[in-house]
This record gives sequence, C-alpha cells and structure tokens, in this order.
Amino acid sequence: MGSWLLERPAARGGPLHRHTVRDRLSKLRGFFRRLDEWDAADRPPRQLVFDSDFPIADEPLPRFLDDAAAAKLLAAARQDTDPFARLAIEILARTGMRRSEMLGLTIDAVVQIGSAYWLRVPVGKMHTDRYVPLHPQLKTLLDDWLMRRPEGLRSNLLFTDHGRPVNASRIETAVRRAAERAGLGRVTPHQLRHTLATQAINRGMSLEAIAALLGHRSLSMTRVYARIADRTVADEYFAVSEKVEALYNAPRQLPADAEGSEMGKLRREMHRRMLGNGYCARPVEMDCHFESICKSCTFFVTTIEFRPTLERQRDDAAAKGQVAREQIFDGLLSRLDEEAS
Repeated sequence: MGSWLLERPAARGGPLHRHTVRDRLSKLRGFFRRLDEWDAADRPPRQLVFDSDFPIADEPLPRFLDDAAAAKLLAAARQDTDPFARLAIEILARTGMRRSEMLGLTIDAVVQIGSAYWLRVPVGKMHTDRYVPLHPQLKTLLDDWLMRRPEGLRSNLLFTDHGRPVNASRIETAVRRAAERAGLGRVTPHQLRHTLATQAINRGMSLEAIAALLGHRSLSMTRVYARIADRTVADEYFAVSEKVEALYNAPRQLPADAEGSEMGKLRREMHRRMLGNGYCARPVEMDCHFESICKSCTFFVTTIEFRPTLERQRDDAAAKGQVAREQIFDGLLSRLDEEAS
C-alpha cells in the first residue's frame, strides 16, 4: 500500500509528498478500524496498513530568534505608534501564547494570586485552560490597555476593534512590521512562542515547567526544544572549552601564587628533577596532575589531626572547579570517617 502511494503520481505529475502519503495511509487505517468496530460484513479479514508502510516523517526544529534578534524585535515593537501592535508582541514574546489564545483573552484574564499576577489563558488548541506568570512590565501594558478600552461594549474580549473581535491578520502585520524595522527579515507570531521556550530551556527551566507554560498536554511536544538547546550539553561544553582552547594557545607562565602547597612541597623536595632548569608552562586554565599526586598513592596515610587541612584543600579544589582533586580529598575524608566509626 505504501509503495503504491509513493509511486502514484500527484496532480502535477511528480510523486506524492511523504506528508501526503502519511495522511492518506492514516485515513485508510482509520477507515479499516471503523469497519472492524462496526463489525461490517465486508471488512478485510486482516490488517492491511502497518506502521512500516508509513514513510519516515520529517522532524524539523522549530524556528526561533536568538537572544540578540529577540531583543531587537522587542525594541522595534516599542517604537510602533499602534498600542495594539506593541502589546501583542510583548504578550506573545513574554508568555509564549498562541495567536488564537491571545485573541481569546477576556477582560478578567489578569488574576492576582498572592503577591503575583497571572494571566488566565482560555481554552484553546489543546482544549485546556491554564495560568501563566505575568511579567510586571506586561502587567503595566495590560492595565494601560484596559484603561483605553471603551466602556459599554457587549463583548468581554480583551481585544476588540469597534466592538468586534480583532482579526488575526493585525498580529501578523504587527510582527512583520517590527521585524522589518529591526532588520530581521520574515518573522511569524508563532516564532515568538518557540523563542520563549528556547530562552527558557537555555536558562535552566525544566521541561515540565515549559510544558505547563506553553500548555502542552504531553512532554513529547516539549522535548523538541531540548534538541534546540540541551542545557546539560552546553554547560559541559563551556566548562571544558577554556581548557581545550588553552591547548591551541602559546603557553603562559603561571604567576607565583598559582603554585599550590603540594606543588611547592614537591618542588622543594624534587626540584632538580622537576623544575631545576626552567619553569612550569602549564596553561592557567588546565589542571595540574602533580599537585595531589601523593594523596592518590596507595601508601599515603593520613590521620585525624590533618582533617582541617584536608577540608580546606577539598573546599579550595571545589572553588576552583577541580573535580578530580576534590574527589581525592573527599575520599581521604571519608576514609577518616570510616576509621573513626
């Protein structure tokens, strides 16, 4: 079935697009399932459409604005003389709402819970409503908008145009105009939703919190943003990038105070073999594998009176981000605890 659809020519003579094939196969499978549910006499005796018949679907990453482009867009929006245009872009950029959700906001959408303000997003695409935290600046803009709103309107919608619902094209126009003013090319309202989600995950927000913010019913809808910016990978990369970069730069002589106590002890005892005819050219960004060399030796013995010193050395390693060195001192302290018990 899948092969037949793939080879079947489209209206213009070319092959059907894989999305079209998936859509038609899905409809066929649904039809055959209904025949089974209805217990139709002429239903197929076995399953005809299998998962393997479906062409692999593309999974493109959402298009979003980086931080610099998002800042330019907001700055351009604030220069717009149309109050609706300014407010629309601020709402979409700061809440991640869908365009239809924004147009469905009512005049009582702003709710105070404790000392914080929240925006009640009406039932929308996912057939659920939700609350999203309201940025103080956005709260001020909404208050100003409500003050300008004509009284006596029959509609309780927050955004109206001469008493009628605002057309979605006004949001499209507002975003396009701000993007052109900012020199960003084509930007769509939905890109602001993707932008907020990307900004959130880049700043350590959990997928569960992002799903609640965006109104996703399943985490599988939110995980796509982890493909854009995996914070764990980014953190680990930047943690080692300076050390990697140091390998490609000319070595710099360490300052005198960069020599740790154990390095000094080794230098004094073994200076003829280690530093007798030169200086340490270790880049500042890289760890020294010799500073704690004695501590990792199987013949090294420590006792309780050295505990304060070991704790200071462990804390010093932690402050400098020297994970391996910190683990050595943690192990020695644990050994002291075991011997004491």
